[in-house]
Amino acid sequence: MQLNPTFKGYPGHLAPIDIQVVGQQGWQVLNGDLSFPLAVLKDSALQHNLQWMKDFCQTRGLDIAPHGKTTMSPELYARQLDAGAWGISFANVFQAGLGARHGVRRIIIANQVLQGVDLDCLSALLRAHEGLQVFFLIDSLAQLRLIEEWRVERQSSSVFTVLLELGIAGKRTGCRDHQEALTLAQSIRRSPAVQLAGIECYEGALATCNHEHDKDSVAALMARVQQIAMACEADACFETDEVIISAGGSAIFDLVAQHLTPHLNRPSRGILRSGCYLTHDHVQYRHHLKCVGERLNLQETLRPALEVISVVQSCPEPGLAILSMGKRDVSYDLDLPVPEWRAQLGDIQTRKVPAHWVVSALNDQHAYLQFDAHTPQDQHPMVGQLVGCGVSHPCTTFDKWRWMPVVDDAYLVVDAVSVNF
Repeated sequence: MQLNPTFKGYPGHLAPIDIQVVGQQGWQVLNGDLSFPLAVLKDSALQHNLQWMKDFCQTRGLDIAPHGKTTMSPELYARQLDAGAWGISFANVFQAGLGARHGVRRIIIANQVLQGVDLDCLSALLRAHEGLQVFFLIDSLAQLRLIEEWRVERQSSSVFTVLLELGIAGKRTGCRDHQEALTLAQSIRRSPAVQLAGIECYEGALATCNHEHDKDSVAALMARVQQIAMACEADACFETDEVIISAGGSAIFDLVAQHLTPHLNRPSRGILRSGCYLTHDHVQYRHHLKCVGERLNLQETLRPALEVISVVQSCPEPGLAILSMGKRDVSYDLDLPVPEWRAQLGDIQTRKVPAHWVVSALNDQHAYLQFDAHTPQDQHPMVGQLVGCGVSHPCTTFDKWRWMPVVDDAYLVVDAVSVNF
């Protein structure tokens, strides 16, 4: 992919370059070589998080198919696969197509597929990419009928591989009770359009950071998974060589991991789908991973890798500075960005911001940085100063960018990734 002045953050006066040579340009973020606002990824944190999750899975005999919807970045998928990921998960067929075109050969679409145009696309992807395996979720007889009707209308011989989804009352998709799930599994076994490969659930809605609540809630959900898996095996509903049991968002995956190996007589594979572990964040997932660390008795878990850097563009009144980033640049759906560091252009290192600096609001293109005007002048923001902010919920920062530079700990650009929302 070529970067050019139409990409936010790319220097508008430079000629286009291939993204693969970004690390050779010698760009230094703290020198102002790139345009602000700018979302960056810290390479040391990415490497730490990849190794941490690899070790976590290996010691538990589990695999991971990280959720690719978090980043929509083929370059980051490659890093995850190189670190031992079994495959990549996606939220829909469009996203799965990105993965397939960039070499991902095992894909879980962690959602229902049922529209004719999506089944057309999925069938075409499977024909076009040799060795591609795709699993998607099914949770109703109505969905099964739509797939069967599509197959008849298209006169298709396609047989899709599916995972039966168990759900939680009042939450998202998935069969609500055992009999509903077993009836669906039996119908899948009789259908020429699909074959059942395993069971899936999503526990993220249960996360509270109340250890006892979370442990009990996850144990109850995974017991349902175990029961339906055993019932499906007893009724010969599984039609693949191994049974997949998949769960695991980014908040309480440690609890799920305790229950991902079913008591079956046939080969099985437990697959986590955590996606935000790669970049982590500074608020939402940092809070949840602190709780994971408490349960696992660990001093350190994951490190935040994603930051959005902006410039102080105005200090219009005491106690208020305006930053050059807004809702079009940084996530705000769960929490507002958190000021982490400051620097003057040309500094060789950053300094931690004073504790009284707080982003209190965002407009489309502006952030309101509140500070204590009664503190010494050297604790006040200054026009032209760089401010690095952490984010809460990386998914909704990634979708605001088409590329991100990867920087070392001194903010020298060493690489770059594309983002394809």
